[in-house]
Amino acid sequence: MGILREKMLRDMSVRNFAANTVESYLRSVRDLAKHYMISPDRLTQEQLLDYIYFLIKERKLASGSINAVTAGLRFFYKETMGMEDLAMAIPPRKTPRKLPEILSAGELSKLFSVISNQKHRVMLMTAYAAGLRISEVINLKVGNIDSGRMSIQIKNSKGRKDRYTILSPRLLFELRAYWNNYRPKDILFPSPVKDGPLDRAAPSLAFRKYKDKAEITKAVTFHSLRHTFATNLLEAGADIRTIQILLGHSSITSTAIYLHVARQDLGSISSPLDLIDLSALDRFKVQQ
Repeated sequence: MGILREKMLRDMSVRNFAANTVESYLRSVRDLAKHYMISPDRLTQEQLLDYIYFLIKERKLASGSINAVTAGLRFFYKETMGMEDLAMAIPPRKTPRKLPEILSAGELSKLFSVISNQKHRVMLMTAYAAGLRISEVINLKVGNIDSGRMSIQIKNSKGRKDRYTILSPRLLFELRAYWNNYRPKDILFPSPVKDGPLDRAAPSLAFRKYKDKAEITKAVTFHSLRHTFATNLLEAGADIRTIQILLGHSSITSTAIYLHVARQDLGSISSPLDLIDLSALDRFKVQQ
């Protein structure tokens, strides 16, 4: 799909799509063409629906993954090909919203204590202490750490947005010790095998390794450090709007999920049952 690929690339470029979105959309159309072994502009509505059904039943992709594929296909048919009928025929798939798994204070302490590699330890601590995504951690630069204002600048993040998040005094101590040993010049956590940042998979692999070493059995990932950051802030009394800004969420709806995860003081809440006068039931105690 050489010509079509270039046309689609142009359409995404003029809309200033992020690099990850561009790659995801191109992959969606490329995989579709590879599946049928014909140009995607020659496919029918039935073939498109059959392909989505194949992704669900045969490849068993999760709802979120399927939505990522269909978003790329809809863009291709609507914006690049001008085939709005085909684009509208691709239905969005409802995604079940599950509450994120959160690490306890004890689990975090154990996780950090089993990491002997200083670079890996400080990288994971930074993700938790500042609530960062993987892409933000690997692209963090030495100059983004502002000890004067006790803040960390996150540049060109999701949605091509910049923001500031908090710099923990303990994290600053760890970062200074790390810098003294590694002396990174530009990228804070550079790749050991090439110039530039780490591959996206590297932080996830490191987290999985140390999670197993710490014998943490929860279904947590590197991204769970960000979830735990937000939940712990909420439990500490930070308001939801502040947490939204620190996380870089466009919509407060995305941040509100942590209201369902944060531990509440359930002992101070009365059940409606306790508000009813049930003294008449005491006679049953005597009978029993």
